[in-house]
Amino acid sequence: MPHHALEIVLTRPLSPAALLRAARVLPLAANHDATRLMALVPAKTPHRAARRLRHRLGARLPIDVITTHYPDADHKVLLNVAFPPATHAVLEAAARRTQQTPERFVELALHRALAQHADQETDRLDRAVRELLAHTTPAYLLSAVGHALTRTPGEAPC
Repeated sequence: MPHHALEIVLTRPLSPAALLRAARVLPLAANHDATRLMALVPAKTPHRAARRLRHRLGARLPIDVITTHYPDADHKVLLNVAFPPATHAVLEAAARRTQQTPERFVELALHRALAQHADQETDRLDRAVRELLAHTTPAYLLSAVGHALTRTPGEAPC
């Protein structure tokens, strides 16, 4: 049976004792502040792996979101979110009105939100570049961007 790498995002950091208790159920790797965990879960599909992980650890951990760590063949990442009952009811009603499944409704809403964010970010960067170009030449700006991109993190500017 294949193993699936899943990332768990927690709503709050875990204490060392809580992490140890959860790791007894399923081996886990934690980031520095124990707000994100990694697990390898055996299952036939990523969906089943996420469900299995939520079933085994959901009562022990403050799980916010479970995602597949690697994209699938279609370059998609599985997003597993357990909504509160009231939120789930609202999503189901909205999905019914658009004649979609709740999963498809959320997927399309996420795609729209990400596209809108990308457009806003492009506009913001365009305005910032135009502002910079009002005070320098394209050659100096390009040189400064090159220096900034090749600088190692934490290195002081020249």
